[in-house]
Amino acid sequence: MTRVLAAGDHFVLTELLVEALAREVPDGLEISELTLGWPTEPFGRVAEVDEASGSEDQMIEALQGVEVCVTQMAPLTEKVLDASPDLRLFCISRGGPVNANIAAATEHGVAVTYAPGRNATATAEQSVGMLIATTRRIPQTHADLSGGTWRGDYYRYDAVGPELENSTVGVIGYGAIGSRVARILAGFGANVLAHDPYLAPEAFAAGVEQVELDELLSRSRFVTLHARVTPDNKKMIGAEQIALMQPGSVLVNCARGALLDYDAVCDALDSGHLFGAAFDVFAEEPIPVGSRLLTTPNLVMTPHLAGGSKETAQRAATIVASDVGRYLRGEEIANCANPEVLRGRG
Repeated sequence: MTRVLAAGDHFVLTELLVEALAREVPDGLEISELTLGWPTEPFGRVAEVDEASGSEDQMIEALQGVEVCVTQMAPLTEKVLDASPDLRLFCISRGGPVNANIAAATEHGVAVTYAPGRNATATAEQSVGMLIATTRRIPQTHADLSGGTWRGDYYRYDAVGPELENSTVGVIGYGAIGSRVARILAGFGANVLAHDPYLAPEAFAAGVEQVELDELLSRSRFVTLHARVTPDNKKMIGAEQIALMQPGSVLVNCARGALLDYDAVCDALDSGHLFGAAFDVFAEEPIPVGSRLLTTPNLVMTPHLAGGSKETAQRAATIVASDVGRYLRGEEIANCANPEVLRGRG
């Protein structure tokens, strides 16, 4: 019997992890369960890892005698690894293994997997929804009506926004999310430009024009960010890049807060250079009290919820369970952050 810890939370439920494991490996598993506090309790930094839920001591106790752990938010720190000698596989059901110390895991011979693309559909749909909500002022007009005010003045020509059909939309980052956004927008009749320096031309769908970043910004009425953060692209969109955008443009970020200079966006909204902006991610989360984001006009915001769908949670559990099955069968693991740990195995 292989001892497995299913450490779920209130999004990727422990029961979803257990059910996915049972489908993938019907026999031979002894599964213990742990439910962590996120999102009822905020995630945060635990020792040397980020965006984690639960404590080191909690994980150390739960991992005794455990060979495999499947989780979304549990911290895998050097202290946890030192105290968990039986652990060999740590599967994180999110797009990147930010809550794991990969270097320490490698030193301890623990393979770490993750689940890229788990929330691609949900995030793509949210991005397009926020784009439309911004151009049609849906949150603002709903708030006015809820407060008993009928704002007919929003129908003024200078207050209404542009349509997607026949507009040019720039998609920055053409991976699992960006490519879906492009496909959805094409269905609206938009002309889609895309920028992704890591992809070859043949990776872009027919009808999507691959361009350099400055050209995308200058030609697009709508710009939506879907790039991964790297050391080279932090604050890739700042005052200089926003100045290249057409007056009256709309900017959406449902990727990562580090990609954007939020003060520059607030300046552009205050001046009227941008028609609107929509954000699901921020440089600091939660947004601090007194932030300009809370008072800048024509801004639509959600609290890092773009990936939140039932299908995302179900898919996340299925992805990590599949890697557990591959591990136990001696097959190559699909998404391993430190594959060198598994070389020569079995």
